Amino acid sequence: MKLGEYNDLTIERFTGVGAFLSDDQDNEVLLPKKYLLPSMSEGDVVCVFLYKDSEDRPVATTEDPKIVLNSFAYLKVKEVNLFGAFLDWGLEKDLMVPFKEQGLKMQEDFTYLVTLRYDNSTDRLFATSKVNKYLLPCEDKSLLGQPCRIMICDKTDLGLKVIVNDLYHGMIFNSDINQPLKRGGHYTGFIHNIREDGKIDVRMVKTGVERFDESEEKVLKILEQNGGFIELGDKSDPDEVRKVMGMSKKMFKQAIGKLYKAKRVLIQDESLSLIPEDNSNEG
Repeated sequence: MKLGEYNDLTIERFTGVGAFLSDDQDNEVLLPKKYLLPSMSEGDVVCVFLYKDSEDRPVATTEDPKIVLNSFAYLKVKEVNLFGAFLDWGLEKDLMVPFKEQGLKMQEDFTYLVTLRYDNSTDRLFATSKVNKYLLPCEDKSLLGQPCRIMICDKTDLGLKVIVNDLYHGMIFNSDINQPLKRGGHYTGFIHNIREDGKIDVRMVKTGVERFDESEEKVLKILEQNGGFIELGDKSDPDEVRKVMGMSKKMFKQAIGKLYKAKRVLIQDESLSLIPEDNSNEG
């Protein structure tokens, strides 16, 4: 049985306090009477969420929490006391954030980004707002172009920070936001680029099958960061190209040449412009 997750368990027997459920290793847990349905019978397999009640006993529920193990969510603080902050996560017993797990001291009625984790030493679930230590650099290039689960986080000057597949830092650039996206909302996106630092550029619509090499992706990234325009082109000084782009003039020309053929950029003598994705296949 796994705390913080949904488990498929078998109803073994009914009692006055509810039904006892078991797994395939004969471990048992109580599903309280208030969660029972008239259609439930002994031998039925039911999907329940497991956590610990106010007396620190494992308990099952058919209610859906706002967060599950190793995932992320924005949750509101209901109370702060001597033990920590207690969050509303949709279940009867509130979810605790110990003081040592608070990046900033939490306040009642404020909402914070947290992740749900399991402490092996105490056999308890806890939440932490120190989410960065649980997000990894992405090294899996096979994810390029693939759909992904994203959760919307904070807005920046460049776009929206996101968490990708509950594992990675990501970003949706302003130029790729084509619909209202709510902070804390969960959506499907597509992995457009995996940067050298392991962070991911996400787009909300699936793009073409083109695969650009590192120098071409770098040109696109710098264009996106500069509002789709830079003062570098075919006839720019090689030293200026190296200073701005961090690559040779020859490599720069090869990169923008391929991007031009893919209808991603417009090249002029002394400037380079990004062609919006939704217009790149027209005409």
